[in-house]
Amino acid sequence: MTIGAILSLKPNMEEVFRQLKALGLSYCQLSGPSELYTDEMAGNIRAITKREGITITTIFSGWPGPLVWDFIEGPITIGIVPPEYRMARVEETVKTSDFAAKAGIAQVATHVGFIPESPSDPLYPGVVAALRHIVGHCKKNGQSFLFETGQETPITLRRVIEDLGRDGIGINFDPANLLMYGKANPLDALDIIGEFIRDIHAKDGEYPINGRELGVEKPLGQGRVNFPALFAKLKQQGYDGPVTIEREISGDQQKKDILMAAEILRGLITQP
Repeated sequence: MTIGAILSLKPNMEEVFRQLKALGLSYCQLSGPSELYTDEMAGNIRAITKREGITITTIFSGWPGPLVWDFIEGPITIGIVPPEYRMARVEETVKTSDFAAKAGIAQVATHVGFIPESPSDPLYPGVVAALRHIVGHCKKNGQSFLFETGQETPITLRRVIEDLGRDGIGINFDPANLLMYGKANPLDALDIIGEFIRDIHAKDGEYPINGRELGVEKPLGQGRVNFPALFAKLKQQGYDGPVTIEREISGDQQKKDILMAAEILRGLITQP
């Protein structure tokens, strides 16, 4: 397994990648505003990563329009599930895929949203059709499309992947999101969707304590994710891919928490 961190796409990518190397890391995921998806930016990223020996494993596609990260407005604002935002967000993901192809990034990930648990839900066919278009476009660009875990239960996510045909599809497994959205115990989720994991967010968190707000994110090792058991099971399942640290704060504390997480993860990865 290889340890990385999430980087934000910014005009000066030399500085962004310098900060990654300063953390002792050479793998990353990338996310950022599509306004920066230019040919010049893609060329700069290719040149810098080749020169510095950096690997971008996945790019995360954001969304235009409102996004509310809770249990009340979240289902009607997040991802491609809400019909009123679906077309624009499909187009945004296609745009991300095209930029990623130019930048040499082989995986595109995003939150699809609160996918209906029942396949008979009237929203379900439209979501699957939109995803089929996104996955097909990624395939044309030689990429895989990854679902980031969070708003859907593991069995719902597995059903969608099966309905799409599996080929060119994977999961960006975020164990903390499964807890914070109250959707699953991450360890148990591996029994359902472990075979599809292609990238991992190393993030920690807690279950929700009310019916309106997500659970709280925590520094790695201080939440409810059982990382020793999780990594033991991932190894049993044969996972040997990227492990990308995510800490959703900023400033000096974020750097300290990333360094602490990297140290914990190195110990877990090297354990037999």
